[in-house]
Amino acid sequence: MAGLPPEKPLLRALAGEAVWPPPLWLMRQAGRYLPEYREVRAEAGDFISLCTTPELAAEVTLQPIRRYGMDGAILFSDILMVPWAMGQPLRFAEGEGPVLAPVRDAAAIAALAPGAVLERAAPIFETVRLARAMLEAQAPRTALIGFAGSPFTVACYMVEGHGSRDFAATRGLAYADPGLFGKLIRTLVEATAEYLLAQAAAGAEALMLFDSWAGLLAPSQFRRWVIEPTALLVRAVKKARPDLPVIGFPRLAGPLLAEYAQRTGVQGLGVDTGMDLRWAAGAVQPGQALQGNLDPLALVAGGIALEAEARSILGAMRGWPFIFNLGHGIEKVTPPEHVAALVRLVRGG
Repeated sequence: MAGLPPEKPLLRALAGEAVWPPPLWLMRQAGRYLPEYREVRAEAGDFISLCTTPELAAEVTLQPIRRYGMDGAILFSDILMVPWAMGQPLRFAEGEGPVLAPVRDAAAIAALAPGAVLERAAPIFETVRLARAMLEAQAPRTALIGFAGSPFTVACYMVEGHGSRDFAATRGLAYADPGLFGKLIRTLVEATAEYLLAQAAAGAEALMLFDSWAGLLAPSQFRRWVIEPTALLVRAVKKARPDLPVIGFPRLAGPLLAEYAQRTGVQGLGVDTGMDLRWAAGAVQPGQALQGNLDPLALVAGGIALEAEARSILGAMRGWPFIFNLGHGIEKVTPPEHVAALVRLVRGG
């Protein structure tokens, strides 16, 4: 009908439609593998400045859309901007990753200011507004995805103070003092709900929750610290914005993906590289979309290996509500021409 916006395939898939060829975007599609990103990153100086300078962050958000025509543009930011906005000291050390002042006791949790998130993160919401306006002008079929880290994964960094292979301090605190750890999780649920709703108000058309370290937990802990907080968070978002689709990505959830799909209320399920997509399709609820799950290293390799893996995924998912993506973030050594080849493969169905 005249006057309506053009169709957005990604939003159709999240609404439960089996769109074909499937919509496509890639986790970390705006990043270090692109020469145009490296130029903007050098201009910005440090990483937090890049995330909080709306003109630069919006430009980076749009770079892969201009280059590849992706169906989803994900806000350029970082999952640790929520603890940063609550006042936890944060810096990104070159070659080291994030460094935070660890939060491991009641005083440190009490010092956090969830009420300050909307004011301190205001530049990020301005990035959303700018990116949405740019997309409407330049790529009107591309949907803008806002995001946040899920409470457990963000808590991992807050407690540990840095990245880790096993986040032993975080998991140990959850066992030793579940009351204290639960207080941190509740603080994150509250702050993250406000943060996501502000992104939606600024123009985000879908939201994604990244729970990158969910797979570290025993089943009982997964239910308590991944499923339950995610359900609370999704409920808070849906109460204010029932129209807004949410994608959950509980990386390495294994068979607990089925329970996550049933109990959290998300419309889409991000599937990691290690998950069989046909099994996942049988585990989700009717109408829930799957998103994934190409191995990022197949994309690095390119050629016959990339084509075989992509065709396998497409063959498994035909007839399902599906969004083609990676099973984890794109690797910085990925040749941009391999991404272009993948786009051609997926567009060919």
